[in-house]
Amino acid sequence: MKKKLVVVLMAVVMAMTAVTGCGSKADDAKNGTQASKASESETSANADQEAAMHVADLIDAIYVQERTDDTDKQCKEAKEAWDKLTDAQKELVEGENADPDYFGRDTGDASKDDPRNQDDIGENEILVVSFGTSFNDSRVADIKGVEDAIAAANPDWSVRRAFTAQIIINHVQARDDEKIDNMDQALERAVKNGVKNLVVQPTHLMHGAEYDELSEAVEKYKDKFESVKIAEPLLGEVGSDATVVNEDKKAVAEILTEEAVEKAGYDSLDAAKEEGTAFVFMGHGTSHTAKISYSQMQSQMTALGYENVFIGTVEGEPEDTSCESVIEKVSAAGYKNVILRPLMVVAGDHANNDMAGSDDDSWLSQFKASGKFDKIDTQINGLGEIEGIQKLYVEHTAAAMSK
Repeated sequence: MKKKLVVVLMAVVMAMTAVTGCGSKADDAKNGTQASKASESETSANADQEAAMHVADLIDAIYVQERTDDTDKQCKEAKEAWDKLTDAQKELVEGENADPDYFGRDTGDASKDDPRNQDDIGENEILVVSFGTSFNDSRVADIKGVEDAIAAANPDWSVRRAFTAQIIINHVQARDDEKIDNMDQALERAVKNGVKNLVVQPTHLMHGAEYDELSEAVEKYKDKFESVKIAEPLLGEVGSDATVVNEDKKAVAEILTEEAVEKAGYDSLDAAKEEGTAFVFMGHGTSHTAKISYSQMQSQMTALGYENVFIGTVEGEPEDTSCESVIEKVSAAGYKNVILRPLMVVAGDHANNDMAGSDDDSWLSQFKASGKFDKIDTQINGLGEIEGIQKLYVEHTAAAMSK
């Protein structure tokens, strides 16, 4: 009997051992599968990151202000690499200047634009020079709008385009395959086409750093033409101090304010004032001596009796045009409603991001965060799309021709 019991017990132990052994093998297999999947996932994540970093590097390589012999190739490579990324990989693109918006942001239809880089110019050319923008809709409405107005007013002249920002030229070329001339390219094109009379019309706001660089570039080519004339920027001569105004500044102040008031739905600026509404026009700002132009624009608004119009700048130069300073001025004057609008030729990156963006440091966010106002609205429209502003540029071109 005892012998049978021992045999039975041994059988039970052997069965349990067998079951336990099978369990261990199953667990080992399961753990092995999980480890394999984790490894595959990690490998995939690393591959995604590497692909995104590669594109970021390619974007950073063309986010430069100097054009080289490799620029065309680099622009093509960056876009091709971006197109190969998955949607998830595109979200990982991050570099010194690169981000998913470089190629991914929808800024409108580039096919509606005209790079105005055609040959067969003839003897007479008007070269319209802009800083530029990668925002397609703004480029069409603001820059092309000015160019079209100048072309319509001068049917016997060929109107061509140049941008001074190579960073923007590269961006538009890489993303949209639209090639825009820089200053050297445009001037070389004019020389090769046998242009005799060249008029350069800047769309820049003032006699700032960009205007100086433009003038220096033209100076190098002046002996290659029979006549070269540079027209005034939008605000005309700078003047000696903050109180100096001129007809150009007066016209811009009146045209811009009227446009902003109408777009806001008011019958007049006074009607807006009665409802406690102030208009803040945000310029770029500059450390150049021409920064006094912004103070002069504020003086012009005051001279016109526009008490509820304030001038600010992204860079806060002059200092009293910083966002913090403008918020204090508007609040101290008792206005509870604010409308922000760019004092810029184009409604590009600064207007969409620095002024109306969702980040904490945008003007819209800062005005809201101050808690001093009941309502803040934005108008994302550049100066260049306004017919009255286009006419001013036409007048400046005509004045240059008549010199």
